[in-house]
Amino acid sequence: MVLEMPYAQLERAVNPTHDIKLFSGRSNPQLAQEIADYLGTTVGPMVIKNFADGEIYVQIKESIRGDDVFIVQPVCNPVNENLMELLIIIDAFKRASAKSITAVIPYYGYARQDRKTSGREAITAKLVADLLTTAGANRVLAMDLHTGQIQGFFNILVDHIFANPIIVDYVKNLNINPDELIAVSPDMGGANRTRAFAKKLDCPMAIIDKRRDKHNEAIAAHIIGDVEGKVCLMFDDIIDTAGTICEAAKLIKAKGAKKIYVCATHAVFSGPARERLQNSPIEEVIVTNTIPWKKEDLPTNVKQLSVAPLLGQAISRIHDDESVSSLFGFEKEMKV
Repeated sequence: MVLEMPYAQLERAVNPTHDIKLFSGRSNPQLAQEIADYLGTTVGPMVIKNFADGEIYVQIKESIRGDDVFIVQPVCNPVNENLMELLIIIDAFKRASAKSITAVIPYYGYARQDRKTSGREAITAKLVADLLTTAGANRVLAMDLHTGQIQGFFNILVDHIFANPIIVDYVKNLNINPDELIAVSPDMGGANRTRAFAKKLDCPMAIIDKRRDKHNEAIAAHIIGDVEGKVCLMFDDIIDTAGTICEAAKLIKAKGAKKIYVCATHAVFSGPARERLQNSPIEEVIVTNTIPWKKEDLPTNVKQLSVAPLLGQAISRIHDDESVSSLFGFEKEMKV
């Protein structure tokens, strides 16, 4: 499926990227191909297959000795399979004498287990960082990590970029009356993210007070702010089972919201998520293609945008030793 390119107008790299070696695992080859098209290059040849017992076999089919290698592999469902595949791919490139290996991870699986909230829990976000480093990655390019602190789990370079420019540009093209617009955070933890969007869109914000009794179950309780008669834009990094978003949408609709739009980078869409979104009062759910979905498998109110130009620009700048943060200046606002 060919996805629409994003509304953010990004210029292609000025310098030819003939010596960038771009490769892809099996988790999202369509995104890798879009990045290659944007860069004017090709996805390198590689054999990836499973043995009868499930073990993964990887062989690179061209010389990459002394090259900068970029491997596109979001760690999405099936998470364990895609993570192990990425580690094996990195190991293959290390043993093939690549000059540098950058793991391009549009969706960083296991990111939500980034701290201990009770006794005897694992911190898997740190574990995955250690595994990537041990496998041989020299650098990681990630998009919209669940929390910024994950960058500190690595002892190698991490470039953390955001899908915000694409999403903000799309929202602006919806031509919503500025006087009716309000940005809404679905929980207290997303307040900084929503505040950054609110500044970009020059609109007020509200926060929903959420209670979570157990994993994957959330109850929206109260709203801090006035949403009556407003077009509400809810922002989050991940939509998993869609429980948080749909409960929040029902609450703000009951409080008199005129329309509700939801924006999120990673469309995990586990379990009942798609059914919940289809039956929710949400006008449109705006997501990106960091996680692959066929259009026919998505609810009719879901809009999918491509992050290929953002990742392509970042890859080009990393390769040419140019600033990545200057391209994605929105990062500074995320610290507000």
